[in-house]
Amino acid sequence: MEHDPASDFTLEMLAESAAMSRYHFLRVFRDVAGMTLHQFILHRRLHRAATLLRRTDLSISTIAFELGFNDLSTFNNRFRRILGCTPTGFRNC
Repeated sequence: MEHDPASDFTLEMLAESAAMSRYHFLRVFRDVAGMTLHQFILHRRLHRAATLLRRTDLSISTIAFELGFNDLSTFNNRFRRILGCTPTGFRNC
């Protein structure tokens, strides 16, 4: 998840790799990471997006879609909510 946050991770796959039930895995993950699995994946994807915005000339929509966001407005809203500015504003800082 750290190295490829855009991959499709299933709860079943993650829980099985940890030899836990799905529900136990979610509880343990939240206790260890301090956030839910969904929040963790979202934060990793947005962090990767921020890195790409700073280091590449890829369009915002290309970055969003490559990282698994199916809707550009959702990407923009979540980016702004988590990082405090729009993707365009972040790139221009």
